[in-house]
This record gives sequence, structure tokens and C-alpha cells, in this order.
Amino acid sequence: MFSRINLFDFSQKVNYKTEVLAGLTVAMTMIPESLSFAILAGFSPLTGLYAAFLMGLITAILGGRPGMVSGGAGATVVVLIALMQSHGVEYVFAAVALAGLIQISVGVFRLGKFIRLVPQPVMYGFVNGLAVIIFMAQLEQFKVASASGAAWLSGAALGTMLGLVMLTIAVVVFFPRLTKAVPASLVAIIVVFLVVLGFGIDTKTVKDIASISGGFPPFHIPKVPFDLNMLQVIFPYALVMAGVGLIESLLTLNVVDEITVTKGRGNKEAVAQGTANVVNGFFTGMGGCAMIAQTFVNLSAGSRARLSGIVAAVTILLIILFGAPVIELVPMAALTGVMIMVAIGTFEWISLRIINKMPRHDIAVGVLVAVITVWLHNLALAVLIGVIISALVFAWESAKRIRARKYTDDQGIKHYEIFGPLFFGSTTTFLEKFDVHHDPEEVIIDFKESRVADMSAIEALAKLTERYHTAGKKLHLRHLSPDCRVLLKNAESVVDVNILEDPNYRVAVDR
Repeated sequence: MFSRINLFDFSQKVNYKTEVLAGLTVAMTMIPESLSFAILAGFSPLTGLYAAFLMGLITAILGGRPGMVSGGAGATVVVLIALMQSHGVEYVFAAVALAGLIQISVGVFRLGKFIRLVPQPVMYGFVNGLAVIIFMAQLEQFKVASASGAAWLSGAALGTMLGLVMLTIAVVVFFPRLTKAVPASLVAIIVVFLVVLGFGIDTKTVKDIASISGGFPPFHIPKVPFDLNMLQVIFPYALVMAGVGLIESLLTLNVVDEITVTKGRGNKEAVAQGTANVVNGFFTGMGGCAMIAQTFVNLSAGSRARLSGIVAAVTILLIILFGAPVIELVPMAALTGVMIMVAIGTFEWISLRIINKMPRHDIAVGVLVAVITVWLHNLALAVLIGVIISALVFAWESAKRIRARKYTDDQGIKHYEIFGPLFFGSTTTFLEKFDVHHDPEEVIIDFKESRVADMSAIEALAKLTERYHTAGKKLHLRHLSPDCRVLLKNAESVVDVNILEDPNYRVAVDR
């Protein structure tokens, strides 16, 4: 049942049947989402499907996280809507390619590690907000176009849609009790498809969104003037798209790491995402990034390897080329039910159970990130705000923790033993701990349990040294770590701090 597969740098035991079935399930859920995002941005439907195929295939092969699925994601597409409206699709293709180059640069220069700065409350808020977005997006399937805009289904049509969605959910919930050999999501889609087809039920299908029939993605150089003005137009969009795509992809990678208890490679994933976007720009795709909903579909179907992503991408291409007439008959209710279950599975329910056990500021950050994610549909902005607030809270809490133990030795020298980091947030509290006027002629500040962290700390030491010098007293800095001594040495041209190495204490002495 198990065999070996070696795709590029990935080698592990792979259940081929599980991977193939998971890939087919992912393809079924990716098609309507890619179509919806493409139409939302004003692109042709095939532009969205080409992105799903190209992103999915390239990142599955080259990416740093087996089991993760990428495609034409709404997070990156939303960034391009304004460019599409102002300059047209050719500028969009150019911006997508440039965004890819930026992402490749991030991976090459190994900047993906900065995703470690995202705290757990931000991760919870990101995932929970995304779960709400996925769920809310499914409500659109309960609407129908009318003369006055979209109107909610009613009567028999609403009852049919609800019934089919509930049937899908029931199959997803109860089928695994019979067997886990076949993904429950795929079985649910097939069951609902056969029920609708067998009983001739009139309900919304994939074809009601758009036609998905077409050819292989054509090579196409964006028809834009290659000059500085064009670059000035597309660069802001490309930069934001690259940032949004990487944040969502690397956060998804972290979530998958936690689920699978394995370790992905963020920089390699950044290069893969960038490569896929560059190819999108030259093969009429709208670009994209990791898709957390489809990734959860993939993982819940049992996939842990690259093969499922490849199967999903190839399936989408085959559907574009040959299978559109069949797939267009798939009821949207089946896909809606699957995605509702994905939303339920995506939500971090544990975050509700621990809400009274975690620090208040962590809870506030998690809630804020979730609200911004749902309200603005801007995952990158939500994460950025969450990280900034968490960093400010950490700085404030650290600033309050700096303290000094004071004593005078038998030689009449007063010692200040500092505990906690000396940085921009703690300098005021640090300076308040010294009694310059009443201290003896010689004072030693011991940094054995502390460190000088930044320019504000250096400036604080310079001020303190100046105060003791003005009072005719000597100040010594003892037990500075090597990096602190280098920091002070480098600052000599800016502040008046001289470093003299004491053979016993490696003391830094001013004047």
C-alpha cells in the first residue's frame, strides 16, 4: 500500500491513493473559489483557473512545505483590483511578475525567518478571522442575481439549497465513521452530484458562476511600456502583493507545521511562491499565494506529501481542457457544504477555551486581528497590526521589569547590580534608580544580569556618566557582554563613552 516517492528534495512514505483522492478533492474546492476571485477583480474566469493551475503545480514541486496548497487567492487578488481598474490587465500581469521577483529575493536573502516574530495570539486571530471569512463567503451561494442586485434565495430554491448543503455536511461528518480510505469531502461532492443528477433537482451549479472551458495557459509577455513610469505604477502594487502573499503563505506554513508536527522551510517556500507568480505574469494568470482553506481540505483528506498538490493542479488543467462540461454540473451546494466544514475545522476552538486563562493583552490582540481580518479582508494588515501591538506591549512590560540591587562594599564603593534589559523603553526607569548627589566618589554599575540593547540605552549611559562627572565622581560599567562593549565602542563618535578593559572585570570607564 505504501511506496517511496522522491520529488526533488522531498522523500518519505506516501500513500498514493490518499494523495490522489486528496488532490481531486482540493481541485473541486479550488475551482469555484478561483473563479469567484477572478470575476470579483474583473479578470476573465480562465485567468483565475490558470493561476490555480500554475501556482498549485509550481509550489507543490518546489515549495518548502509538503501538503500546503497554493492558488489564485483572494488576499492577493484584492490588492490588484485598483490597478486593473486604472490601467488594465496587462499592467496586472506585469505587477504579478514583479511581485514574484520580490518574493524570490526574500527567499534568496533568507528573510523568511522573520515570520517567527508573529506571536501565537496573532496566529489565533489570523486563523479565526479567516475561518469566519470562509464561512461568510459561502453565504453568497444563497443569493441569486436580480434586477436590483443580488437577492437571497427564498421558497423552494432556498429549501433545496439548504437541504443539499446539510446533506453534504452530514456525509462529511458521518462517512469517516465507515472508512477513512476515501476523503469524506470528495465522497460528499460525488453523493450530492449524483442525487441532483438522478432526481433532476434544479439548483445552482458551477456553470452558473462561469464557463471553465479553455486551452493551455498561453505564453504572453505583458504589453506594457518597459520604462520608469510603468515601474512607478506597478511597483507599489507588486510590493504589497508580494508582502501579502508571503505573510499568508508563511503563516499557513506555520499552521501546517503545528498540525503535522513537522518543520517546513520558509525561505524555500518564498522562492517557490515567487517563481510561481513570475510564471503567472507571463502565462496570463492572476497570481496568488497559499490557500489556507484548501490546505485544510488537503490535510483533512490525509495528504502529507507533494503529490496531492500536483494532482490537484493537473486536475484543474485537465478540467479546463477536457472536463468542463461535467464539472460545470457539480452543484454549488456540495462545494458550499465542504467549505463550511473547512471553516469549522479551521477555527481554533481552543482559543475560546483558554480565553480566561491567558493575559488580557494577548486576548485583546487575538480578537483585534480576527476583527480586522473579517472587517477589511486584509490578512497582511491584520497580522502587521497584531505584531506591532504585541511588540509594544512586550516593550512596555519589559520596561517595567528593569530593577537595581544596591549595596556599598567595605572600600566605600557603591554598586548597582542591574537586572533586565536596558533599551529605549526602560531608560527613564533606569536613570531614576541612581542617586548621583548622595552616592560616594566611586560607583560601579554591574551589567552581569543585563545588557545594553540600543542607541537609547547608550544615550542614557552617556547622560548618567555626565552627571557623575559633573558631580566630580567616577562611574564604572562592569561585566558588559562582548556585544555591549562593541556597541559602546562604535558609539564613541556619537556619545562620550570610553571603554577601558579591566583585566578582572572588563570595566567600561568614562573619563
